[in-house]
Amino acid sequence: MLWDFAVLLAAAGLIYISCELFVNGIEWVGKKFNISQNAVGSVLAALGTALPESSVTLMAVAFGVQDIGVGAALGGPLILSTVGYAVVGWCLFIYLKQQARATCLSIDSDKLARNQVWFLIIFTFNIALGLIVFPGKAYSGLLLIAAYVWYAVREMQAESSVAKNLAALTFRPHEKDPSVYWVLLQTGLALILIFLGSQVFVHRLESFSLTLGMPAHIVALFLSPVATELPETINAVIWVRQGKIALALSNISGSMMIQAAIPSALGLLFTSWRFDQYLIMAGAVTWLSIFFLWLTLRRQHLCVSRLLFCGFFYLLFVAGAYASAAHLVDYQSLSERVLRFFA
Repeated sequence: MLWDFAVLLAAAGLIYISCELFVNGIEWVGKKFNISQNAVGSVLAALGTALPESSVTLMAVAFGVQDIGVGAALGGPLILSTVGYAVVGWCLFIYLKQQARATCLSIDSDKLARNQVWFLIIFTFNIALGLIVFPGKAYSGLLLIAAYVWYAVREMQAESSVAKNLAALTFRPHEKDPSVYWVLLQTGLALILIFLGSQVFVHRLESFSLTLGMPAHIVALFLSPVATELPETINAVIWVRQGKIALALSNISGSMMIQAAIPSALGLLFTSWRFDQYLIMAGAVTWLSIFFLWLTLRRQHLCVSRLLFCGFFYLLFVAGAYASAAHLVDYQSLSERVLRFFA
């Protein structure tokens, strides 16, 4: 157990250092290729940091571990929509002055609200598919991939300013304008290290679950996303620390779009994609958290306290899962009735 804990700490440290390199590099990628700051956060950074979660789902379904695959596909959005946004709120609470904490954030609320609508549409589709069975259901995964491609293209084409006055590239600290070669080398190496660190973290968490005798779907919902969503969360922390709040929020939002599309598409293509009570609760809590965030953004009221409140929804999920495991509430019977209704 002590060895596992030491490896977990080392893997977390590797992920953090790699994210520092990645955040620095991906901003330079945006500048070199004239890509807007918004697209850097919501598409480029999100695509890179989504690799660990997508690989967990892919490896799980490839080796026939359906519970892990489906649970990981839903665990990512659950963590990002609740803990991810709450961590951003907590960082803002630490770094902003007392007066600024109580005021609404100066961001493009309309843009971020539209991203939440995109997510809610795709995620609602995912939840509905987890409750029904029909011929050709697996091919619905291709629709998710197509929807994400459309979203990414629109994000890349959206008008927004290109980053200026960036911090020096870590690999070339004394150059004001490093070459594309060094920018891509640093960003690519950072991605590889993030992937390796996340995989080590996931495997050690799974060994903990075996020691404790935890079921596979609980591991996928509670433990694996803690590691696989670390890159997105750490990226957000770094950008908040640098005062780039819009980038931090767009990275979380863009990562959620990928999690709702790519891992779910893999789950649909290679598993039965059927939800038990835990998966239904995870989907419902994720949907409620993002709906709350969308209402807040639509009214231009996003502030530190409302971001922190997103963490309440994760506590709600934990309480519901505990109630189910302790047989305080018969969710199994309730979920079976829901499944029979949609069957």
